[in-house]
Amino acid sequence: MKTFLTTVCLAVLAIMLYVTISASLQQDLISATRQLWPDLWFRATLADAYCGFLFFWLWLAWREQSAAKSVLWFVLIMALGNLAMASYILLQLRSWNPSDGVARLLLGAHWLPERDGGNSGNLH
Repeated sequence: MKTFLTTVCLAVLAIMLYVTISASLQQDLISATRQLWPDLWFRATLADAYCGFLFFWLWLAWREQSAAKSVLWFVLIMALGNLAMASYILLQLRSWNPSDGVARLLLGAHWLPERDGGNSGNLH
């Protein structure tokens, strides 16, 4: 699971870097936005992406329990989108031991191992 998630995150980083650099070499972000803004589908897609960024950030802020980290990651996610989100997951995967179960990865500081030696974890 850890290898699969790492591979997916690295693929997302590679794809997003490629398309972002390619687009930037063709046209700057400001002029592209001016040109595309009248298109309702552009605005709908942009709103959809940023709502997704917000949901991801809400989970991250809850998981981290640190205001400073939450603010930093909010800025990074809103500025870099999936590049920042894939980077965050990669950072979390580095310290995740799959034997702790996926709950440890998803819950972060909220995860407590069961006292009986189980690996399902509990919320605290």
